[in-house]
Amino acid sequence: MTEQLHDVVIIGGGPAGLNAALVLGRARKDVVLIDEGKPRNRVTRETHGFLTRDGTSPSEFRRMAREQISAYPSVRFVEGSAAAAAGVDGDFRITTGEGTIVRSKKLLFAVGKKDSPLDINGLADVYGKSAFVCPYCDGWELRDQPLVVIAKGAGALHFAKVIAGWSDRYTICTNGPDELTDEQRQELKDHDVPLFNSPIHRIESNEGKVQQVVLEDGEVIPCTGIFFAPKLVPGSELPAALGCEMNEAGSVVIDALGKTSVPGVYSAGDAATEMYQAVTAASMGAMAAAAINGELLNERWNR
Repeated sequence: MTEQLHDVVIIGGGPAGLNAALVLGRARKDVVLIDEGKPRNRVTRETHGFLTRDGTSPSEFRRMAREQISAYPSVRFVEGSAAAAAGVDGDFRITTGEGTIVRSKKLLFAVGKKDSPLDINGLADVYGKSAFVCPYCDGWELRDQPLVVIAKGAGALHFAKVIAGWSDRYTICTNGPDELTDEQRQELKDHDVPLFNSPIHRIESNEGKVQQVVLEDGEVIPCTGIFFAPKLVPGSELPAALGCEMNEAGSVVIDALGKTSVPGVYSAGDAATEMYQAVTAASMGAMAAAAINGELLNERWNR
């Protein structure tokens, strides 16, 4: 593969990368998609909020996507990780973890983000089963149930306002100093939102279903669901290593079409946004793919 110059290399096989591959395949572009097969949403049982795919498991979603993309022979899948990236617009070189070098004219990072280690005892046992990060994705299943929201600072107040759309039976646990202002604490009090700032000792559950949150001060909060603010890191260090501008949230900075600050390099999906929904990622992948295709067509036209 080292000698062949492909049109596009896509790094990442989640909704963003897959939808980009579909659009580019239909545009008859020569595409290589490199994917290590470890999506962040693999811990969840279902994908929600995606029209025609609501309730589909992440693994089934990816299987169906690959099956449909296989109708377009110019798209090739490479199983593995992307270990290094170098080059310039017109000739990028991606080295896989297995040592294979793949060259391409354009490059799309759809590498998503990754969870930092879950540092609350018992949270890993319920994550993706009865503990979630996005009410839009999983709030319906926990509607009207007693919930615990684990967040602090302005994020706790924001979460309190959002989660109220699904249940008015929720408690805020900040797992340590709440980092709230006096005005924010008063606002929560005015809306009768219980607030606890004792560190969380453990989360007790049974077969993935949360039962209660136990605080270090002995307080026990029964609940059937948890929402928490995740700690995320970039899914890959390659965009930054290649010189792409990054923001404080660890997202690649892009324009409306998915272009990064590096010519010929695009990004889409969770790698380039803080709105972590599958349907959003897929739409960003489609937009970036159309922009890449347009750029390739213009370059060919002007040769």
